[in-house]
Amino acid sequence: MDQIVIRDLLVRGIVGINADERTKPQDVLVNVTMWADTRAAAAGDDIDEAVNYRTVAKAIITHVEQGAPLLVERLAAEIAAICLDADARVEEVEVAVEKPGALRFARSVGVVIRRRRGDR
Repeated sequence: MDQIVIRDLLVRGIVGINADERTKPQDVLVNVTMWADTRAAAAGDDIDEAVNYRTVAKAIITHVEQGAPLLVERLAAEIAAICLDADARVEEVEVAVEKPGALRFARSVGVVIRRRRGDR
């Protein structure tokens, strides 16, 4: 399978368990890798045959900005579902969600999950 990637998507949203995290949006860094067969898109040079990463990115941005989960684990699972639901050609997805500056002396903290279409 081929990989379609969205790297370092920086969005502001509510995520966290502390009182200040529940009221003030913070930076959330999202990285996504989607596995799909891109041969038809390449052969026909046809956008209709491609997984539209712009549509996926917009859906992720909207979700992060409008949601308010307590845990990054939940946010990562929700983003994985968005990716799998966006296009039936996406067979598998890996999602990394990080909170830059959330932990003293660390650039960021977060989780990485991997989900397959058949596992749902």
